Amino acid sequence: MDGCDVRELDPTSRNALHKLLSEQRPQVIYYLAGQDSAALSRQDPEQAVEENLLGTLRLLETVRSMDAYYPRILLAGSAEEYGNVRSRTEPLREDALLRPDSVLGVTRACRTMLGSVYARSYGMGIVTARLFPCIGEGLSPEHLVADLVMKVAEIEAGFRTPVLHVRHTSLRRDYLDIRDAASACRLLAEKGLAGEVYNVASGRAVSVQEIVALLQSLSRESFILETEEGLSGSTLSGDITRLREDTGFVPAYTLEETLHLMLHHCRRSFGIL
Repeated sequence: MDGCDVRELDPTSRNALHKLLSEQRPQVIYYLAGQDSAALSRQDPEQAVEENLLGTLRLLETVRSMDAYYPRILLAGSAEEYGNVRSRTEPLREDALLRPDSVLGVTRACRTMLGSVYARSYGMGIVTARLFPCIGEGLSPEHLVADLVMKVAEIEAGFRTPVLHVRHTSLRRDYLDIRDAASACRLLAEKGLAGEVYNVASGRAVSVQEIVALLQSLSRESFILETEEGLSGSTLSGDITRLREDTGFVPAYTLEETLHLMLHHCRRSFGIL
């Protein structure tokens, strides 16, 4: 990455972490490491616990053990912490009941709680960004939106028949451009209140059906949509009042702009610009 001093670090080694922090002594630490896929956390719960919970504890204890070192620390939480919210349609506030229904949700909820406890008990400058689904250029097709964009690009390139098979079209989620998420995290590191948790989201949920409709409008080739409903529709969106009031954050990119950039990236990889 241009302008960045990239170091590789074994996240399981506290000694390596202590050595790096002692050498660099960064004034702001963005801790975004860890498992971020609910599906993968079901396959390998131990890895999710190691990376999301024990890794966080290792970082906080390392910083706490260092003399005269008081950095700002931003921890990445997840909307998966809210869990089963099928009966809720309004945006969720940060004080909503957490009922995680995945290993990912449990471990990120524990990370959030650890951050709050260390901020209160040890006076550490820790802020947690509870991230809703972030989308953007280069996102892995493991994620639903990236998978849909990739398939549309494959249709355009002639690698796939012009049929898009989609499940769970009534599910509604709150998607945020990754560039907006990065901006929100920077603002929280600067202005967020220690010990607090902030939803990082757009504040508006959209359905899978709406995303497909936008992709149809952006696609150079028409395609047929085949749907299958395997889950009842549910809505998960975040109230960003606290984030906006404490930092002044306002999303800069629309969903259509983000999808267009993602599609452009896929077209470039297929050589069909």
